Amino acid sequence: MSEPDLTIGLVAHHAFCPRRAWLELHGETTDTAQVAVGVVDHQSVDDPTTSRSHRLRAVEVSSTVHGYTGQCDSVEVSEEGDLTLVEHKANPVRKRSDVTEPQRIQLALQAIALEEAGHRVTGGAVWFSSTRDRVDVPITSELRQQAINELRRTRATLSRRRPPAPLEDDPRCTRCSHVTVCLPDEHRERRQARRIGVGDPLGRVLHLATPGTRASLRQGRIEMRQGDEVASRVPLGQVAGLVIHGNADVSSALVREILHRGFPIVWCAWSGRVVGWATPADGPNGDMRNLQHRLTDAQKLAVAREIVRAKIANQRYILRRYGLGAREELARLMRRAQSARTRDELFGIEGNASKAYFKQLGGALRPEWATLRTRRARPARDPINAALNLVYSLLLTDVIRAIVACGLDPAGGVLHSATRNKPALALDLMEEFRPLVAESALLWAINNRELKAHHFTTTLDTVRLTDRGRKTLIAAYERRATNEFRHPQFGYRVTWRRAMEVQARLFLATVAGERDNYKGITAR
Repeated sequence: MSEPDLTIGLVAHHAFCPRRAWLELHGETTDTAQVAVGVVDHQSVDDPTTSRSHRLRAVEVSSTVHGYTGQCDSVEVSEEGDLTLVEHKANPVRKRSDVTEPQRIQLALQAIALEEAGHRVTGGAVWFSSTRDRVDVPITSELRQQAINELRRTRATLSRRRPPAPLEDDPRCTRCSHVTVCLPDEHRERRQARRIGVGDPLGRVLHLATPGTRASLRQGRIEMRQGDEVASRVPLGQVAGLVIHGNADVSSALVREILHRGFPIVWCAWSGRVVGWATPADGPNGDMRNLQHRLTDAQKLAVAREIVRAKIANQRYILRRYGLGAREELARLMRRAQSARTRDELFGIEGNASKAYFKQLGGALRPEWATLRTRRARPARDPINAALNLVYSLLLTDVIRAIVACGLDPAGGVLHSATRNKPALALDLMEEFRPLVAESALLWAINNRELKAHHFTTTLDTVRLTDRGRKTLIAAYERRATNEFRHPQFGYRVTWRRAMEVQARLFLATVAGERDNYKGITAR
């Protein structure tokens, strides 16, 4: 790590938790309520134009001796020219006006930089906006030395390739804004004593599925128009992703705003096939992508075995839930998957399992028109295969979004090949979610008479969904993706969409060397 990359904020966060500082350096950001409160709280001090002669705002500082940069929230200037540093902090979680060690270190580093520039700093303070309290902080020589020592430790930590280990049973995790990307208990493979917060708890994805629809940004809302008429409006803050189906359009301003907020955009063909996606330019974990593409064949095979095992286990769960046969055969194939020696052998096992599974799955369908004899992707020759094509594409878009959120490359897979520019890793990680999310959503939509025979059309033996049928199935999939369940491994309640990101982060931890083995998600 080059010295200009080291900031006072990173040093303060390292004093709070070395792992958090490492994650922040690698681009991991969160969008929690406490972060939002902090951003709003700093608006008054982040604007240097609000400075006055006796109080300066947003003062940039740097130290060439120690190699760091930073910014002071507020600097009070006395008549003699002495400086008092004031940090503005929101405390919406703790609700106490207690100055922490990271905050003291932050003030000390600011003082050292200003003194290096020839100014005299006589004191510091922390202003807590939630409690409206000001607490003075003496900047002693001992505190200055403590800050320099923390600076050195931070530089050593951030120069490592692997992140520091998560904290062990530490109360800091309960109020840390980065707990949703750090996953301290998940990496230790134990059940949660608390529930993990989610940055976007609703996880709403906006689907543009009507031909000729144009979406644009207007006064903080996404406005969908069909011709000259406004079809609907959605608040921008409620959207965590955008999927564009077929011949729908989107304005460049909306594309820019969605990407600026850190969410990807996925384009699909009318049949549901993923055409491409756009991602923000400043995604996290760029160095992890290098490691991802340098995984050994043995490492890839180990992850691929677990993915196929989890998929077959979830297929058995669906067959058991509907009282269907072939469960013993799937159990045998699941055991074989765990000892497969090559990727080709795994593909053969997975193919045999899917053949046995789909041969039975038709028995779970209630309407007479809904029949399934075998799985055939494209072109679809029957309504069920046409519907499966769409829900699998919707699942693929969600997994791509989860992978991009972690900073991984969707093309760097372990089971599927990236030939013909396929998103191999997304195809890998979606395997274990196919039965539990995509097929479950389809079975629900059909058996509850939401999706009906007249929602399909046939042209030259090729079956397609109508516009109304597509919207109906998309709505059923969204209900399933945002449905909460109790995570079988960690014990807390989570949506299926969030579970996809958890799996992507467990794969990221395997790539980073934090975990020896990847663990697939399976239903109880």
